[in-house]
Amino acid sequence: MNAKPPPLRALIVDDEPLARRNIAALLARDPGMIVVGQCGSADEAIAAIASATPDLVFLDVEMPECDGFELLERLGPAPAFAIVFVTAHHQFALRAFEVGALDYLLKPFDDQRFERVLARAKERLRISGETRRFIIKNGNTLEVVKFGDVDWVEASDYYATLHVGSRTHLLRRSLADLDLLLAAHGFVRIHRSTIVNLDRIASLGIREDGEYEVVLQCAQRLRISRRYRKPVLALLASTL
Repeated sequence: MNAKPPPLRALIVDDEPLARRNIAALLARDPGMIVVGQCGSADEAIAAIASATPDLVFLDVEMPECDGFELLERLGPAPAFAIVFVTAHHQFALRAFEVGALDYLLKPFDDQRFERVLARAKERLRISGETRRFIIKNGNTLEVVKFGDVDWVEASDYYATLHVGSRTHLLRRSLADLDLLLAAHGFVRIHRSTIVNLDRIASLGIREDGEYEVVLQCAQRLRISRRYRKPVLALLASTL
């Protein structure tokens, strides 16, 4: 018998308490959803996203001081959650999809509209959960990069660089954040500034200075620091 999947984690971000309560009440009807937080401002949302790790965020477009789009800019171009924008104006719909939103809710919405949007969001989260991916804004386009296509990840100050074949993509996310996200998808941290895809490792080597290194299929050589040597070697041994 297949185990029942855990409920999806939803975060509600809206400066209007009544609007937050309304969405929370509608989500409470669905046993496949759990509300992990309600936020009335962008600052509250940033803190809650880091601690509650939501799968789905219902995000109000028009909030004082920092609107929904500005909030996403602060979080970076590849958030680890799906977004449903909530807005009272049609003109925001196109921009919502341009920044990678799954859908949007136009206020005022009825229960049926909410249920349709939630059903679509759950289905797309199920599919993306089977093949997780980054959605990266590049100029006027959104590029899709599957986790499995990434060779390795390198820290770049407060950013991280994805190495995908001959291409690179810059993310406004810390390596620690990406380490937590990617560990369940076949990646391992080998250095304080490096994460590698286990499927891309071709061999292990020992350098002249006695340090270990991994050699990727693309011929890239990356040092394993002493701090990570034992867990990396143990993980590699368990996958052989």
